[in-house]
Amino acid sequence: MSIATTATTRITLLVLYTGRMEECRAFYSALGIEFVQEQHGSGPQHYAAVLPDGTVFELYPATAKRRTGAVRLGFNLDGTTVTPPLEPGRHLLTDPDGRTVEVHAT
Repeated sequence: MSIATTATTRITLLVLYTGRMEECRAFYSALGIEFVQEQHGSGPQHYAAVLPDGTVFELYPATAKRRTGAVRLGFNLDGTTVTPPLEPGRHLLTDPDGRTVEVHAT
C-alpha cells in the first residue's frame, strides 16, 4: 500500500469534541500545545491553538449532535519540551477520551 502525497494539500483545522475539556486541554498542553480560551458569538467556549505549521487545533465541548469519536492523531515534537519529557522515538499515548496519540519525539 502506498500513500499518495500532494504538495499543495495540508490540514488547516482539527477540531476534537470532548466531554473532558480540562483534562484534554491539560493532556495536549503537556505536549507543548499552547491553548487560548475562545468563544465566537453565542457559541460554546472552547480552546484553540495554532500549531507551528499554521494548523488550528481546537477542543470543543461534546454535545448530543457532536459526540466524541475515535480519531488517531500524530505529532512530531521536541521530546524535551513536554511534561514529562519523552525519550527520542515513537510513543503511543492515550488522551482522556481514549484517542490514540502517536508522538514522534526528537
